[in-house]
Amino acid sequence: MDLILTAVSGLAWTIVYISAIRIGFRHRTYAIPMAALGLNFAWESIYAVHDLMSGLSPQTVVNIVWALADLVIVYTFFAFGRAEFPRFVTRSMFTVWGVLLFAASYAVQWLFIVQFGSSVGARYSAFLQNLLMSGLFIAMLIARRGLRGQTLTIAVAKWLGTLAPTLSIGLLDHSAFVLGIGVLCSVFDLLYIGLVLWARAHPDALATTDTPIPGAEQARETAASGAGPV
Repeated sequence: MDLILTAVSGLAWTIVYISAIRIGFRHRTYAIPMAALGLNFAWESIYAVHDLMSGLSPQTVVNIVWALADLVIVYTFFAFGRAEFPRFVTRSMFTVWGVLLFAASYAVQWLFIVQFGSSVGARYSAFLQNLLMSGLFIAMLIARRGLRGQTLTIAVAKWLGTLAPTLSIGLLDHSAFVLGIGVLCSVFDLLYIGLVLWARAHPDALATTDTPIPGAEQARETAASGAGPV
């Protein structure tokens, strides 16, 4: 059962990353909230290297695939992300901020390892950053006033990708912490799925603003036509 749930999680999150890469280039933006992107990339690269040194396993392969996919999403962040900020944020300011964000993300992951060890630290940090990500996806939809850089595929696959290890570690391994955080992730993920469905049905509802938002018109047209990724 553990192997099946690991495979489900690996497949679901791989779908998230592939969809994020696709919609990121299509809408010329980043499709994973920036704080969550930094923490995810740090987690995956650190534990991919750690697991390779310890021996190859299904989760090691998954971590490597995720890290490589995340690397492309990191590129979309630095290539297109400046447009998501106010004009006073220059390209150089944005780049420095991005580098600082990723450096801080690595520091946080290493602090988890120092405090809890690699095995427990990996679980605690993974679920806490997943909870952060679940909330940040909702915040991103609201901040962008629509579905620019977001799809229903990402929303559903993110939920399933977190639900699988919640069942594996939280229920089968009897971890109350993981089960509790995983349930909270599902609450926010299901709320986000509902918001995405609502935004697809009402593409102009969130886009009402006095200040033009970069890419908003394209996102509204894509959602209205139904031609974009789902």
